[in-house]
Amino acid sequence: MAPPVTFVHAGDMVDYTPLADVAAGDVVVQVDLVGVAGRSIVAAEKGALAVSGVFDFPKTGGSGGSEIPVGTKLYWDASGQVVTATIGSPALPYLGKAVETAEADAETVRVRLSQ
Repeated sequence: MAPPVTFVHAGDMVDYTPLADVAAGDVVVQVDLVGVAGRSIVAAEKGALAVSGVFDFPKTGGSGGSEIPVGTKLYWDASGQVVTATIGSPALPYLGKAVETAEADAETVRVRLSQ
């Protein structure tokens, strides 16, 4: 018989041990799990990533930017280090939804992480 399911913690944060140093505010993608480092994490030492909550993420702003309406599904473009509303090909990891409209020229968008 399989062991019973055991509660560990609420799950707003998950353990993470990086191969290289991670700075506070860095976005970390582990397959389809996207988290944000709340504090710096030294390589090979256990730290924590936030996997829920509301964060301001960078987006393309200025003349090249586009408006992101509240409720828009957003994805993390690790190569550009920005949020995008385009899934991409290959598919970018899902990040969450915009909780405030970000104007085209805005440099950030407020996102509620959802996994």
